[in-house]
Amino acid sequence: MARTYTETQVIVVGAGPVGLLLAGELRLAGADVVVIERLTEPTTESRASTLHARTMEILDSRGLLDGLGAVPQETRGHFGGLPLDLTLPTPYPGQWKVPQIRTEELLAEWATGLGAVILRGHELRGLTVTGDHAEAEVAAGGEVVHLRAKCVVGCDGENSTVRRLGGFAFPGAAAGRELLRADVDGIDIPNRRFERLPGGLAIAARRPDGVTRVMVCDFGSTAEPRSENVEFHEIADAWKRVTGEDISGGTPLWVNAFTDASRQAEQYRDYRLFLAGDAAHQQMPIGGQALNLGLQDAFNLGWKLAAQVQGRGPEGLLDSYHSERHAVGQRTLSNIRAQALLLLGGSEVDAAREVMGELIDEHDEVRSHLAGMISGLDVRYDVGAGDHPLLGLRLPHWPVRTGDPQHPGEDSGEDTTTAALLRPGGGLLLDLTGDAGHGDRLRSAAAPWSRLVRTVTARPTGGTPAGATTVLVRPDGHVVWAAPAGGAPTEGLTRALTRWFGEPATHQTTAPATNGRTDMGSLSGKTALVTGSSRGMGRATAIRLAKEGALVAVHYTSNEDAANEVVATIEKDGGRAFAVRAELGVPGDVHELFLGLEQGLKARTGTTTLDILVNNAGVMGGVAAEDTTPEQFDRLFAVNAKAPFFLIQRALKNLPDGGRIVNISSGLTHVANPEEIAYAMTKGAVEQLARHFAKLLGPRNITINSVAPGITRNGNPAFDIPEVVDQMAALSAFNRVGEPQDVADVVAFLASADARWVTGAFIDATGGTLLG
Repeated sequence: MARTYTETQVIVVGAGPVGLLLAGELRLAGADVVVIERLTEPTTESRASTLHARTMEILDSRGLLDGLGAVPQETRGHFGGLPLDLTLPTPYPGQWKVPQIRTEELLAEWATGLGAVILRGHELRGLTVTGDHAEAEVAAGGEVVHLRAKCVVGCDGENSTVRRLGGFAFPGAAAGRELLRADVDGIDIPNRRFERLPGGLAIAARRPDGVTRVMVCDFGSTAEPRSENVEFHEIADAWKRVTGEDISGGTPLWVNAFTDASRQAEQYRDYRLFLAGDAAHQQMPIGGQALNLGLQDAFNLGWKLAAQVQGRGPEGLLDSYHSERHAVGQRTLSNIRAQALLLLGGSEVDAAREVMGELIDEHDEVRSHLAGMISGLDVRYDVGAGDHPLLGLRLPHWPVRTGDPQHPGEDSGEDTTTAALLRPGGGLLLDLTGDAGHGDRLRSAAAPWSRLVRTVTARPTGGTPAGATTVLVRPDGHVVWAAPAGGAPTEGLTRALTRWFGEPATHQTTAPATNGRTDMGSLSGKTALVTGSSRGMGRATAIRLAKEGALVAVHYTSNEDAANEVVATIEKDGGRAFAVRAELGVPGDVHELFLGLEQGLKARTGTTTLDILVNNAGVMGGVAAEDTTPEQFDRLFAVNAKAPFFLIQRALKNLPDGGRIVNISSGLTHVANPEEIAYAMTKGAVEQLARHFAKLLGPRNITINSVAPGITRNGNPAFDIPEVVDQMAALSAFNRVGEPQDVADVVAFLASADARWVTGAFIDATGGTLLG
């Protein structure tokens, strides 16, 4: 009997913070992902509680910081227990105290909101890698489930099953020392910050909720392999030996032990298998570096892996994950080993501690060097030749104002930050020169990559920072090209775009995936507004775009229940949508619509970027020419022609280069019907609007087209009369009436990357009715 597989593009093993961030990054970039997790429920243990500056910047660049709420922050950290000021040029200096369970909640909500599937109670038992896929055998509730994907990523911790089954070499140093740790309620002891006492190291920190985290290392002890979990009495006994304090009467909420073992996988990638986080490196969690190192692994890998499984990854892109992150991991493990020696060594390290303390206190270059290393802010990747100081580093957090006087519709024209510009998850070509002509040349050079790289012109608002020029930034925020000083403004840009984003002809849709939900496809990661989408063709279009992966704003005028039903239908099939209300054709209509639209987009994506606008809303005439009143005429034009014009005008502030606009016209612009003269005039105006806007927007690779339906089934009672339907069907070359889905499919094509060479066109979607 043939084995049945659940198929997806990427399987992530482990639903901890690293696996969840990776899943979100994959979905943001359009890849399908299934996360399998051994535990049936999220853990209540909060092993790691420190987020460093670079991780906070990463969360900011995905619009996730607001979800954390108020976070306690300390600018003072430590190096091997020696006080260290972590202040550096970043909005988030120091250590930010976020319980791991909260980090997991935030990332799980984000990843699943983007469409990631998390299967809890699923334990990996076997892996098979073939030439074109990887197969996972998974135990779930007493049954065996088989999954198939293009790649599998192990984010399953230091005892990684993926690493073991994949045969990854994991060399390094065995444990020599052990630190015991517990969260204890009901004790009242002094706070201790890395106190080295004669008998050992003691750390105590009381949280606002009254729980105290204690950590203790007995200098006379050595780490022995544990066959069982640590018991609280062991911690209480060690604490008393070292401090003389009795905590045995407290209530332990969580206990564990960790060691100074230091190991690193020789390779982070083996063909279709990958390791990230603690699965790739084992280290003592000193100063919170372990979690932050793993999250930054995931952030580096996500966009690269998504590009590869969707068939657009350039040669060598996935190999750069290992070359970049292995070097960072090796350096981090080295600094942690040095810290462990200073922190847990006996009296023999006192002299070294004294010298290090003097260097940190008296030489700011030493302090800033160590702070940059611990925070992750100093990570520089090898991205190729060039002498610009930002090359390979993360893009600094700068306040900017987007927009250009010669391109008023290009961007939001709002005060923002460079981190916020990264929130859509694609590449960013950022021009900070203030030279409008320069911006045009950049836009033209990057046009073939416009679906993957956004070109933004902006002006720094906090003074001109050092290094402010034109830069190409990867989705993970690292600068891979900068305009050369004294050279041609686009010299080397095409080479950099090709290296990191592939050949321009490789824009492809995502491969099919079957993972228990609606397949996400060519519009994954995109956002769309469909006006008048609570019923009919608009409803079908909203559902179709969502099926292709777009987040869809379902616009309605008055029927809120119908709009909510469309949203529910989309979400039931695994898509994403929200409803937004505004009456068109009245004063303030566009403002009201975009107020709700931007609020909805911001809440779900962290930005107000709108990739696709479908002007579908309209009103019919149905009045003979001699009976049409001025009020009826004005109403038709206000809704059918004026509203689309000003919606487009306003949307240009949100549409990125490469955006799509589709206007629904009518076959009546080409067929005479005396009952619909005024209506046909409005739709003729819409067709002219598309034709002329196409010329204006062409330089930005924004396409705009008109789709003209014919007789299409709607709620009209006439469609319930077979004889009438037969008469209408006879007008079509296909001898049937149109269905809303027929038109929706045409719109979906025009909204896709495949329609990039079609603009200003009139698309006959009448089913051949206009053939005569």
